[in-house]
Amino acid sequence: MGAGVPIAVVEIPGAGTPAPAFGLGRTPVTNREYAAAVARGRVPAPPWWTDPDFSAPGLPVVGVSWDDAAAFCAWLAEQDGGRWRLPTEAEWERAACGGLAAPRTPWGDAVPQSEIPAGALVGPWEAGRGTPNGFGLCDMGTIVHEWCLDWNGPGRRASRGGSWRHAVRWSPPSARSSLPPSYRYSDYGFRALRETMPEAVSSVIAPVRNS
Repeated sequence: MGAGVPIAVVEIPGAGTPAPAFGLGRTPVTNREYAAAVARGRVPAPPWWTDPDFSAPGLPVVGVSWDDAAAFCAWLAEQDGGRWRLPTEAEWERAACGGLAAPRTPWGDAVPQSEIPAGALVGPWEAGRGTPNGFGLCDMGTIVHEWCLDWNGPGRRASRGGSWRHAVRWSPPSARSSLPPSYRYSDYGFRALRETMPEAVSSVIAPVRNS
């Protein structure tokens, strides 16, 4: 974990000047991690915060808007002086590929056995319980859609990943989705990125504006 922050980070190697190295949360942000910012009044408690099917500490936090996710990253930056934000789509996809070239899944050709619970679900499963990908990241492309930094069309923010609510609960690294940034869904969470090279921020951070 970074000094003073509750997030366990995996270092993602760079891929040349346009694609510097960065740190990314090992899992989607969990209720346990998000609770510290809620307790300090930096982010609101999202819907389902006290619902027994969604509130266990190890579950991914859901029901967060894009602005909530960005505010949590800003709070992380205050804790350790680093540059925290949401990943761009390109960064998320590079991390999800785990060092492989355009894999079908974040693990290669197939999703590992028992990675995804079978049968009917009433909520997400615990983050970090499965098999890490080649970079050591867990739950990439499963459990929840994850907000990204980019805009994706007028009034919509990009997101990546799968969903516990879907019939098929995983998505390829290249699969894209989007949602208006104010929406709060029970299968939307996020992952926090810590910049390794401070100068990289000027080329990747998008302006924050209201939709």
